[in-house]
Amino acid sequence: MNRPLSYDECNCFALRQAARRVTQMYERHLRPVGLTAAQFTILAKLARKPNLPIADLADSMVMERTTLVRAMKPLQRDGLVAAESAEHDGRTYLFSLTEKGEATFDQAAIAWRAAQDEFESRFGRGRAKVLRAELFGITG
Repeated sequence: MNRPLSYDECNCFALRQAARRVTQMYERHLRPVGLTAAQFTILAKLARKPNLPIADLADSMVMERTTLVRAMKPLQRDGLVAAESAEHDGRTYLFSLTEKGEATFDQAAIAWRAAQDEFESRFGRGRAKVLRAELFGITG
């Protein structure tokens, strides 16, 4: 008979628990701007690379397309993200930040920097850099 796995042996549990804690920290900083951490990452992707089809955006974020579509709805409703049909295919929509989205992202980037600084001051800049490299290694 197999013995039950303890939580301190579970990589998934440890990663998810850490992700929740870090997300809470970032969202505390982003809250005054009115964004969640997930919304900020979407805006950041679109700020760096506008006119992305939803499939490419989902792939770059390692998200299911339907999950991303649901996450995009409030951003579109609030006028931060706009979608327009691609020239080559009217069924494909390209997503970009609106002027309001760019202004909100600029404000959010300041809040994000404060969250980033808080995390790195607690965890250590060097350790944070190594951690990011390891985590991106999993998804890259």
